[in-house]
Amino acid sequence: MSQAKGYDRTKKIIIALIDVIVYHFSIVLSFLLRYNMEIPQRNYEAYENAKIYIFVGFILLNVLFGIYILYNKQIMDFIYFTIIIQFLMGLIIMAMTFFGRWFTFPRTIILISFFISSILLIIWRTLVFKLYEKIDGTKTVMVVGTEKACIDAIKNFEGSKNKRHVVKAIVTSNYFENIKAHMDTVNIVYLASKIKEKEQLAIYELLIKKNKKLFLTTSFENLVLVNPNIMSIEDESIIEASDFSISPEDDLVKRLIDFFAALLLLVVTSPIILITTIIIKSTSKGPVFYKQTRITKNQKKFNILKFRTMSVTAEQDSGPVLASVNDVRVTKVGKYLRSLRIDELPQLFNVLIGDMSIVGPRPERPFFVDQFKEQNPYYYLRHNVRAGITGYAQVYGKYATDFNSKLNFDLVYIKKYSFILDVKIMLQTIKTLFDKVSSEGLSEEKHIISEVPKNIEVYK
Repeated sequence: MSQAKGYDRTKKIIIALIDVIVYHFSIVLSFLLRYNMEIPQRNYEAYENAKIYIFVGFILLNVLFGIYILYNKQIMDFIYFTIIIQFLMGLIIMAMTFFGRWFTFPRTIILISFFISSILLIIWRTLVFKLYEKIDGTKTVMVVGTEKACIDAIKNFEGSKNKRHVVKAIVTSNYFENIKAHMDTVNIVYLASKIKEKEQLAIYELLIKKNKKLFLTTSFENLVLVNPNIMSIEDESIIEASDFSISPEDDLVKRLIDFFAALLLLVVTSPIILITTIIIKSTSKGPVFYKQTRITKNQKKFNILKFRTMSVTAEQDSGPVLASVNDVRVTKVGKYLRSLRIDELPQLFNVLIGDMSIVGPRPERPFFVDQFKEQNPYYYLRHNVRAGITGYAQVYGKYATDFNSKLNFDLVYIKKYSFILDVKIMLQTIKTLFDKVSSEGLSEEKHIISEVPKNIEVYK
């Protein structure tokens, strides 16, 4: 498996280098088209001087947007991300040429290269992805666990936006013997539920010996061991499990960044906030803003601020209800505000006063928090950090997923927290604005599976 990781890293480096070449070519082509095949030396020198900084910014954005992680994407993702990245690159180049005093870099080149580089990079990345699908192909999975856990796993894999992983077999009992007998027919073994420790260790040893890939769930037991600290005490190495929290130093830096980022975003989005205020006031009765009690860090209650997207009497008779697809309570204007995430903008004021963060677990209402705590004893852990406007679950999961799945995403975020991870989530949140599914409420499952499909082998 270490060799496979090495090859994977090499492939990513090669793809990134060709990305840079394609991007460089698109800028040169923009110069040729702008100046009728005769590039003025003075203008081109400005690009030459800024080139290294432009390429570093370009690669950095690609990495932060996850361009070189292919397994969980489809072609539309590359189209969205490429256009967003090239737009941001235009802003970055303008900033670089200003601060670097490279004033002879033509602004028209930035505009022309946006279209040319977007087209060329989309074509190149589509070819890479098609080649990736052809060479790596679909990975077959053996799901191991209780029948319910196996059916849930099948439903999850079949509901995936790409078909990278396909369940070929499930094992519902006699786990070790069945895995040993049939593991050569699959690429991956996925332990979907808890099994006896002795048998689990035997399975680990078998899969490692046979160089088979192992998938585990993000259960509490598995998440505890994420990001451990390895200590050496005399002749013994000890694993110190990290807790589900952000260090005080990181929390202070995160708070400072949140404050200034929220302040900047409020200034930038003030025209949108003003226009939205006028539209809501003129199209429906009631207040422009909507306050609702939510839970944040240390179980603290606060009033979240949003643009009102529902009628004033939305929950007068029903009481607290989770949002759903085609929710009749939502106003006509509210549908658009939700789909574009504009209704979330007033939460920047919550960030300013310290109740929320830009990135963190989405805050829930006390009514639902009490319910979720009863159903999952680890739900309180998500309140070890400030609630966020956007989060790990919103970027990597689905809006309509159940609270347990969202909780797992939130706990992964806390365990893996870093400033870079926050930047990745903030940047990739831009893509969710164009994703209709990510802005919908709870819905009925599209892939309803109550029993194992006939094309999947069952080993008992």
